Amino acid sequence: MIPALLDVSDVPALLELAVVIPTFNEKANVPTLIAKLDQALAGRRWEAIFVDDDSPDGTADAARELGRIDTRVRVIQRIGRRGLSSACIEGMCATAAPVVAVIDGDLQHDETLLPAMLDLLQAGDHDVVIGSRFVSGGGTGDWDRDRVAKSALATRLSRRVLKADLSDPMSGFFAIRTEVVRTLAPSLSAIGFKILLDLLTASPHPLRFAELPYTFRVRTEGESKLDHVVAMEYLIALYDRMFGRFVPVRFAMFSAIGVFGVGIHMAVLTAVFIGLGTSFLVGQIIATLAALTMNFFLNNALTYRDRRLKGWRQLADGWVSFAVICSVGAVANVGIAAFLHDMRNDAWAASALVGVLVGAVWNYALSSKFTWGRY
Repeated sequence: MIPALLDVSDVPALLELAVVIPTFNEKANVPTLIAKLDQALAGRRWEAIFVDDDSPDGTADAARELGRIDTRVRVIQRIGRRGLSSACIEGMCATAAPVVAVIDGDLQHDETLLPAMLDLLQAGDHDVVIGSRFVSGGGTGDWDRDRVAKSALATRLSRRVLKADLSDPMSGFFAIRTEVVRTLAPSLSAIGFKILLDLLTASPHPLRFAELPYTFRVRTEGESKLDHVVAMEYLIALYDRMFGRFVPVRFAMFSAIGVFGVGIHMAVLTAVFIGLGTSFLVGQIIATLAALTMNFFLNNALTYRDRRLKGWRQLADGWVSFAVICSVGAVANVGIAAFLHDMRNDAWAASALVGVLVGAVWNYALSSKFTWGRY
């Protein structure tokens, strides 16, 4: 509401749209994207919010340089926080605009669609408007068959948890009423790279949506962020929405990697003890170190991807702390299992399982804080 004491003629045009641009190493695309937004949104009141995960190529500095001459450009440089979904949430909650759009910084989304998105939301009949590659008139550009097939599979999987029958639930290009985002923000998981899926599944009631076609462009600068680990994050996000309230997704991943580590341990022990003929003690030591190291790097890449350790100093320090924590966890496992077995001699299996569970919880809780929580 405009204060009553102000002369309305002195009030500048009200902000209509904020365009949130999550970035990592997109320095070369920053000026081009702003120029494209300026052309596409001519006559509209808008701002661009770059949310940069401390890019080493100087993306945040490039955006700040533009911001000095164009007050529509703002920058949030995140230190010690990573992840596309969480970046989008921070950017969407940092604006006073009634409508917020999310667009990638790699120029592959069609910014000319933004005015139509804004018009639909201002009309009041929709909560979110989504740029779709799979409705009539849309396209995936130069995608190969393998990538198209993976996207189709992800779409089928996501429909199991969605409250809307979308053609492109994996879209990273959409506009939404800001008040909806602020309402849903406390319940968002901020996991992975598909914030749209997070928003749609977090809403207690189906969001009113519309889909507009666009053709996915070819990246001209920088490197694609779509790798196998990012695809894994998508599956993690689906798990979190389906089962996360029962078993937290990080603990589930940590435990699954622990089970995989048991397989690695037995494989290495067999190879060294049976194959090479070493003593059992030597084989057990080698197998333990191999499994522990594999578990550490898998957890670093997957379970704690948003705060993963980098550089040989962090990795070496992290490995040592992880090894110490797991060693204490193993002692706790054995000690509690032995105590319970002594109490009830007929419950050896249950005693062993309780010991395993206590060890797993110990390893997870302490490594979260002291291995991946210190940087």
